[in-house]
Amino acid sequence: MAELSTRYNPKEIESRLYEFWESGGFFKPKPDAVPPDGVRWERASAYTVVIPPPNVTGILHMGHALNNTLQDILVRWHRMKGEPTLWVPGTDHAGIATQNVVEKKLEKEGKKRQDLGREKFIEEVWKWKEEHGTTITKQLRRLGASCDWSRERFTMDEGLSKAVREAFTQLYEKGLIYQGNYIINWCPRCQTALSDEEAPSTETEGKLYYYYYLVKDPKTGKLSREGAPLIATTRPETMLGDSAVAVNPKDGRYKNLEKLEIYLPLQNRPLKVIRDDFVDPEFGTGVVKVTPAHDPNDFEMGIRHQLEQRNILTPDGRINEKGKPYEGLDRFEARMKIIEDLKAAGLFEKEVPHRHAVPHCYRCHTVVEPYLSKQWFVKMKPLAEKALKAHATGKVKITPERWNKVYTNWLENIRDWCISRQIWWGHPIPVKGDPDVLDTWFSSWLWPFSTLGWPEETEDLKRFYPTSDLVTAPEILFFWVARMIMAGLEFMGEVPFKNVLIHGTVRAQSGLKMSKSLGNAIDPIEVIDEVGADALRLSLVMLAAQDVYLSKEKFEVGKNFTNKLWNAARFSFLNLKDFKAGEFDPGLDFKKLTPVNRWILSRLEETALEVEFNLKRFALAQAATGLYHFVWGKFCDWYIELVKPTLTGPDCREKEETEKVLFTVLDQILRLLHPWAPFITEELWQKLKEFAKDKSDWPPSLMLAAWPHVEKRRFEDKASEESFKVLEQAVGGIRELRADLNLPPGQALSAVIRYRNKAAHEALLVFQKEIQKLARLDSLELKGEFKRTAAYVGHAASEVEVFIQIEGVIDREKEKARLEKKIEEVERYLDSIRKKLENPNFRRNAPEELVVEEEGKLLEQEALLKTLREHYELFK
Repeated sequence: MAELSTRYNPKEIESRLYEFWESGGFFKPKPDAVPPDGVRWERASAYTVVIPPPNVTGILHMGHALNNTLQDILVRWHRMKGEPTLWVPGTDHAGIATQNVVEKKLEKEGKKRQDLGREKFIEEVWKWKEEHGTTITKQLRRLGASCDWSRERFTMDEGLSKAVREAFTQLYEKGLIYQGNYIINWCPRCQTALSDEEAPSTETEGKLYYYYYLVKDPKTGKLSREGAPLIATTRPETMLGDSAVAVNPKDGRYKNLEKLEIYLPLQNRPLKVIRDDFVDPEFGTGVVKVTPAHDPNDFEMGIRHQLEQRNILTPDGRINEKGKPYEGLDRFEARMKIIEDLKAAGLFEKEVPHRHAVPHCYRCHTVVEPYLSKQWFVKMKPLAEKALKAHATGKVKITPERWNKVYTNWLENIRDWCISRQIWWGHPIPVKGDPDVLDTWFSSWLWPFSTLGWPEETEDLKRFYPTSDLVTAPEILFFWVARMIMAGLEFMGEVPFKNVLIHGTVRAQSGLKMSKSLGNAIDPIEVIDEVGADALRLSLVMLAAQDVYLSKEKFEVGKNFTNKLWNAARFSFLNLKDFKAGEFDPGLDFKKLTPVNRWILSRLEETALEVEFNLKRFALAQAATGLYHFVWGKFCDWYIELVKPTLTGPDCREKEETEKVLFTVLDQILRLLHPWAPFITEELWQKLKEFAKDKSDWPPSLMLAAWPHVEKRRFEDKASEESFKVLEQAVGGIRELRADLNLPPGQALSAVIRYRNKAAHEALLVFQKEIQKLARLDSLELKGEFKRTAAYVGHAASEVEVFIQIEGVIDREKEKARLEKKIEEVERYLDSIRKKLENPNFRRNAPEELVVEEEGKLLEQEALLKTLREHYELFK
């Protein structure tokens, strides 16, 4: 019969079980699956999820671990419900990121990509992909992700490349793709264009520089600053590309500006004077420089006023020939030299601190340059209108609700999407002779249907599109989610998924976003090696109601839970060794069961209902927490302890009944827990299956077993649940008093329980023996009235009051003195913490992690002081 080792060791089971699942084909959707009523599944009945494809360069981080655990929970749940279930895996070619990785590899060999040439370099990238590109998919297996790996895709595989060409062609023929010279975001490090979403802005402490332009004296023809406008800018180097100065038409301070001949300092070039409503009279002096080739707003002004577009930068961010005499200088070196030369010419007025938003490359974090360049664009307005309509009619639901406004606001203010990139690794622009490649996201936005075979009309596409749910992080809501919805409507005529679940961000305990660059990342593979995949999954999800604040210690929650479950199962198997029934007898009269057995079945059924309710509304953290408390608190701490005497006693009807109930409850617990903790539940369920009367009725894997769906309550027993509440309050109250008084768990005590009503009295009579055993009492009296004397201390709850006799057990005065001393110690310590936190120098200079740690100590010690004072009150 089933035997378990004394300790749970995840390393012994996880790789073995994953191999069992994958080789058994259990991750594949069953083509012959039928619903319970015998009607064949239709397309709407299939459950489909596409993985947000991680970069082929990636390694598993905690964000991936959370995201894929949430997906796996939903996938395993729907699979157990009997639905044809498909989770499509794959990876993204990650154009800029992958090219950077391979270029760094070549750099170590003393080579550049230009040395190899385009064709050889691309061969080198494919070679790197074959050698290293499977790292993250292997790590997803370690996590337990139940993807159908036979359908794994890559955004540059042959099928997806065909989809990209087809999508480009269709949009081009509709006039939705065009090429033109426009201001784009340019990364001088990566030397490529970036979309607005790939150039996020960061609040930066910069400077606002004030300097004078030059005015030509009509009499002498000389240039000087006399009467010239004072200009303010954050980027003085771009003055080399100025075409004009501008003021607001309503600004009365500069009525005569057009009468002046204004020249650019240092180059002595004449500039136009224009008036434009865009100019903010409150910014700087109200006169602004206009640089059409290096500012998106100036570009628009330049179009309106037919200004020259002077691009003064090379692709790597250096000044070109139009910026003489600063040609060859890096843009930031040029800034300093220009300021120096303006000062020497007597034209520099001042510089003041100025906090402003500066865009950075999302890959290398280089400051992005607004840059005039010929690029390919997608007209997004027509696509966004369809997406907004689909959202308004409820075709896509975003959870949590707060993200809906963010999503629609972005669509309402959408700008055209720059899709060309000046790199070598990626999908070539499908126009002959164009050297650029397409933005990585141009293949990713087709993912929900291209992975299923589009543009071919495959069986998978007919059966599994549209997909069901998408689980994703908030940072790619615009990059990916919104674009997929637009692509689905454009190319398939249907939204690509019905629900979008946006989970929180994984943060360090300090609140900072967890990242490798900040040095605060926790490696999920290390955690799996230490505590197991199930412990990691459970710990993450229970914290994921909003943002996830992590420290290594928080994984102890999952570790302790898996150990608790293992030990409970081990006890169960040892006490089911003679059990032959194999399943709960549906003919057994529930009303004739013992109160304890009725209670646990009623609580089990209620828990199953709560779990399913929370799963349906994507409250996965709440569902996990409810399961945790039922398994740990109700099943392990109460039920098993209460039935131990029966199970280890002589054979009798009650023992046989309890074995059946224990078998049933454990089976249902393992099924309910499986989506969250697939490895340990599979291992235990396979052992439990050995007790089955007819093993042929059981599927080969727990993931294919029926989900404990409760259509109609069979075991509801509110009376037993209310009675059990009295038991919990009575035993819990005595245990709390024992802890408060530092009494050893094994020390026998005498107690009195005062009941507040008839129902409580009846419950106490039913459970009197159990209370005495669990609370470790020598004697127990039940009373309707009881006046406490100095010989007793008490604890009050809603249904009962409990009192334990302390006379002869502890020295009252000695205990009182101990508490007084401890209270004084804690008060002194609290005073030192408060003084430290109130010190502005400490808050200003100490690392953020240290401040958070001290704040945690403050809360902890305040709680301890409150408890000590409550205990002291017992001895007054």
